[in-house]
Amino acid sequence: MHDIDDLERRGIPSVFVASEPFRSGAQLQADALGLDVARVFVEHPIQDRTDDEMRSIADQAFDALMAEITGPN
Repeated sequence: MHDIDDLERRGIPSVFVASEPFRSGAQLQADALGLDVARVFVEHPIQDRTDDEMRSIADQAFDALMAEITGPN
């Protein structure tokens, strides 16, 4: 989360990506640090996924990632 905040402060659009079980932890950390970074959560688990499964997860997250990067239309 610090890295995403740092990149954003440098003018580099960025999005924090994590799997679903980390949603509440990410919110707690963001609140504690006072950071409001863009974030997208993907299905869990990530570990031990095949390349095809990872491509599928990435494909499913693509629209949400693009929406966060480009901002409101």
